[in-house]
Amino acid sequence: MKKLVSVLGILALGGVFAAGCSYQTQIDQATSQAESSAQQASTAATNAQNSANQAAQSAKTAQEAAAGAEDSVKRANDAVARLEAEFASSVTK
Repeated sequence: MKKLVSVLGILALGGVFAAGCSYQTQIDQATSQAESSAQQASTAATNAQNSANQAAQSAKTAQEAAAGAEDSVKRANDAVARLEAEFASSVTK
């Protein structure tokens, strides 16, 4: 009877060990998938940051171009005003 109990005890421990190994494999797979997902998320965050930096640089360039265009419009308006003044003074002479 003691041998039977000992054998059953050993078999039970073997079953628990086998079940534990099975769960360990699942845990390892889940850990691996989580690490892979974390790496993908990190890469996506880096790409998003790079895109944001490029967008900010593009916005700055566009703002500088707009300021240049405004200056050009002011110079053109000044030139037109001078031409109109010159024309008006030549007509009245």
